[in-house]
Amino acid sequence: MKIRIKLFALLSRYLPADSAGNEADLEVPDGATAAAIIADLGLPSGHCHLVLVNGVYLAPGARGDQPLQEGDALAIWPPVAGG
Repeated sequence: MKIRIKLFALLSRYLPADSAGNEADLEVPDGATAAAIIADLGLPSGHCHLVLVNGVYLAPGARGDQPLQEGDALAIWPPVAGG
């Protein structure tokens, strides 16, 4: 199945080389979870602070529980600091 992944800030370097900007369409196995995709892309899990599926927050403990669906958008932000 195909999903759209959007990686923000320094995480965008983990996208496939042919990606445009900070997002890409990925072919993933049916039943893939956010946790599986994070692992497959080699993203450091400690840097995946904010994870959203179709704009809805996914708590760290639920990232391996909710299977993604065809066409879902997975967006991931690292922790940010500032003031």
